[in-house]
Order: sequence, then C-alpha cells, then structure tokens
Amino acid sequence: MKNFRYLKTFFSPFRLIKPKFYIGKTSIGTPYFYPRRWVKATPKMAHEAAIDEIKRVEKFNERNKDNGYSQTIPDYTTSYERAMKSKFPVTKRIGFDFVNLGWKTKWTNKDIRFEWAPIWSFVFFGYQIAIIWKAPEQDHYWECWLYYELHTDKTKSKKERINQCMEEHPCIWMTYKNGTEERVDYYERILRKKYLKFKS
Repeated sequence: MKNFRYLKTFFSPFRLIKPKFYIGKTSIGTPYFYPRRWVKATPKMAHEAAIDEIKRVEKFNERNKDNGYSQTIPDYTTSYERAMKSKFPVTKRIGFDFVNLGWKTKWTNKDIRFEWAPIWSFVFFGYQIAIIWKAPEQDHYWECWLYYELHTDKTKSKKERINQCMEEHPCIWMTYKNGTEERVDYYERILRKKYLKFKS
C-alpha cells in the first residue's frame, strides 16, 4: 500500500487530485517507457545484442580516433554469451501497471523534487486505457504534499501540521508577466479553502 500513499491526499488539507482519462493507442509511458516486461534472452535477441555492441564500440573508436580514445572491441562469442545471460524488455501486450508518484530528494531529505504523477495503465494488443492523477499546480502541489506527509508531526492536528508545513516549506515564487512582478503563494492554489485561514 506504500505505493498508493498518494491516495491519502483525499483526506488531507490539500485539494483533490483528479483523474485524467486516456483511451487509444498505447502512448502513455509508465513512466519513462511504454508498458513492457522483461524476458530471458532468446538466441535471436542475444545475436542482435552482440552485433549492436560490436558496432557501438566500433563507432565510438571511429569518432574518437583523432583524440586518442578507444575501447576494446569485444569478440562476437563473448558478447553473445554475455547477452544470453541477460534479460531484455519487450512490449507488454496485455497487462496492468500501477505507477507510483515519482519524486526524489536533492540536497537534503527535505529538498523534495517532483518527477511524475501517479498513473494507472491497462494495455491490450497495442491499445491503452490510462488514468493519470492530476493535481492543481502539479509540481508545487506534490512537493508541498510530500513535505506535509513525510516531515510534519503526525501527533498534531491537520491544522497544526499544515501550519508547520507552510512555515518550514514555504512555496512562494516571484513571477513576471508583461514586465510586472507578481508574488505567488502556491498554498493559496493547492490547499482546500477552509485551511487557508490558518496561513500565518
């Protein structure tokens, strides 16, 4: 259930996330690539991978011949045997994917960076039904909600926690439009109205 933690937003001071539906040919990544699965190598896969590896090294050496850089070109047998021990991605014909909220930390464990929204996906022979969970002001929303969820005191009330969140993790940005500077506090756009009165 940890992978579905983002559903807790429905019971938080943050505005509701909404599903965006997609139905059509497979075109939604999960998250970086189209839905796929990993399989053991077949002789054909290993042969193609060995040839590709040899060509890649040859091209690298050709590009860098004037710079004094070169790599050892692997022999076919070694490359083939190595590939036979590997797994390869193939397009998923039928199946589900549940993509968790994508995020990372940068400088500290509290320096949160949003990467991708949660996705539910079902594919069937080249077609896809997907639900992308969209949030208002998406980058700011998820980074603030993650701070609220991970770094505020859960023994406190929601009101106290959101105050702690806004104090420790302010989300105020300066924007420019038609040469005019504007101060935007994104909590005003991502919190439910009844919690805005607790802004300090």
